Amino acid sequence: MQEKINIPLTKKTQISKARYPTTDDKELAIRIAHCAQEKKGEKIVILDLRKIGGFCDFFVIVSANSTRQINAIAEAIQEKLITEHRKPLVPPQPNDESGWVVLDYASVVVHIFTKQMRQFYALEHLWSDARRIRIPKSLSSSKS
Repeated sequence: MQEKINIPLTKKTQISKARYPTTDDKELAIRIAHCAQEKKGEKIVILDLRKIGGFCDFFVIVSANSTRQINAIAEAIQEKLITEHRKPLVPPQPNDESGWVVLDYASVVVHIFTKQMRQFYALEHLWSDARRIRIPKSLSSSKS
């Protein structure tokens, strides 16, 4: 009988590989950005954290005009990704009124803010070393 050799993986790798074994994380971030655009999200930015952060690969940052719009964007993203059998690691509170909702998909973390909260927390400034990913106009052009 052959002995099984276990190679330890980091917790992030274990979660990422178990939940999303065939996903290109950059494409996932772009699909999330397009979904936010469909719900009129504004100033959408994708930050590539692969070379500077260890907890996720991409941030998708979105502004909204109200807490109602924040919740609509979050719901739309969750509904789209549930069709791909993806759920956030911790589901957000329904009808959150805080002005900031986070959806954590292990390798991609989505931040949806009111404009005031986004300006206050300034994630783009905190992670200014991160490379920005261009969001293509259509999903078909992002696969090139």
